Amino acid sequence: MTRKKLVYWIGSSKADLSAFPQPVKDLMGFALHQAQVGGKHDAAEPVKGFGGGGVLEIVEDDDGETYRGVYTVKFSNAVYVLHVFQKKSTKGIKTSKGDIDLIRENLKTAEADAKAEIKSRNASDAKRT
Repeated sequence: MTRKKLVYWIGSSKADLSAFPQPVKDLMGFALHQAQVGGKHDAAEPVKGFGGGGVLEIVEDDDGETYRGVYTVKFSNAVYVLHVFQKKSTKGIKTSKGDIDLIRENLKTAEADAKAEIKSRNASDAKRT
């Protein structure tokens, strides 16, 4: 049986999600649950420019508005929610440079956290043996 991964929220992502409409929160919550148990929601797509399928995005529309949640499954210890936001641009579907920059910055934070947690876990395991 696969161990359920923890979910870590980077920056304001949890507070931002809590402000979304309930149907959007439900979908994103279910997608994160699937990621925790090693699955992938049908609506999850890789974010371009992040090297493969380790950084995923859920896009959901509600009442004429578009909402996005970006998370990473790159690490064995947890799912990290990198950025949750309402799309403001009226032109196309491309994610703004500011949002992409924030996702990159938050991914670096997640990488540092994951490395520190794994190092700490390994040190604890070494003490037991």
